[in-house]
Amino acid sequence: MTDTTKPLALITGASRGIGAATAEALAAAGWHVIITARTEKALAEVDDRIHAAGGTATIAPFDLADFDAIDRLGAAIGARWGTLDALILNAGLLGTLAPVPHLDLKEWDKLVAINLTANMRLIRATDPWLRQSRAASLVAITSSVASAPRAYWGGYAATKAALENLVHTYGAEVRNISAIRTHIIDPGATRTKMRAAAYPGEDPARLKPPEDAAKLIVDAVTA
Repeated sequence: MTDTTKPLALITGASRGIGAATAEALAAAGWHVIITARTEKALAEVDDRIHAAGGTATIAPFDLADFDAIDRLGAAIGARWGTLDALILNAGLLGTLAPVPHLDLKEWDKLVAINLTANMRLIRATDPWLRQSRAASLVAITSSVASAPRAYWGGYAATKAALENLVHTYGAEVRNISAIRTHIIDPGATRTKMRAAAYPGEDPARLKPPEDAAKLIVDAVTA
């Protein structure tokens, strides 16, 4: 049985990198974490580490492009817990770095689906349960390119900029009628698979570990 006395967090992209580090850090701090990603095996490995360290977790493997699955997850959270204390929108796609006129249309649609629409659907699906919390947080992970345009980053940057605006708008809507707080966090250059894809020649040893970004997120939701 899940300990319903623990604060509850839903974390996307939690099979590796910043998402996994955040899940492990929150679990170590006494939270129950619902961890999502496409790969069940990788989620199970994170789950094993959490339980080995004395924490608790629930895995929910699915593709964020499956919008019906997002709705089902929201309904399941309501049925099982009836509240949600943190929604951490960490999952994202980098896409191909290319000039705007050369962006692949199918890839563009996928970037919008995962980086923007899926996050809107997650907010929509969990909003009733965030409102039930006495101190809820919504955290969106972003990048500096959302506000400082950089050549060839148009697909990723545009969707992150839109996500930031969406979260700020939601924050303005709920600020005076709920206990929900919204946070936009740019972790900076971090040792992740996405960073390695964007900068293949970079020495990963010179980058911050995912645990540093996880601390920023944990500090935000526990402040």
